[in-house]
Amino acid sequence: MYKHRVQYYETDKMGITHHSNYIRWMEEARVDFLEKIGYGYDKLEKDGIISPVVNVNCDYRKPTTFADDITIDVVVEEFKGIKLIIRYTMTNQNNDTVCTAHSSHCFVNAAGRPIHLSKMFPDFAKALTDLAETK
Repeated sequence: MYKHRVQYYETDKMGITHHSNYIRWMEEARVDFLEKIGYGYDKLEKDGIISPVVNVNCDYRKPTTFADDITIDVVVEEFKGIKLIIRYTMTNQNNDTVCTAHSSHCFVNAAGRPIHLSKMFPDFAKALTDLAETK
């Protein structure tokens, strides 16, 4: 679970959070999640693992505004060695769902070539597999 407070600069002229910020929050929550499971981005990059986003999908359900407290739950929805799908559920301080989203990631080395985590980094692959809802 990751917490984010909506900042004034994240809102638009209508006073609601601009839609692009939800994707930034997803990244914040994903970085936090990976850190908590022992595979922060700094460790991954040191090990030569890069995980680009290949797809993002957001369903905006309710607007958020300045100073709202947003909780973001991160779940590994699917991991099968090469592709990782993460699901995000964002709720406000009233426990209303404000956004549901997914991001898909692959894993590449520093040269940009795809890598199969279970072969090259089995501990990280096992951690993601154990957390995945779809196995």
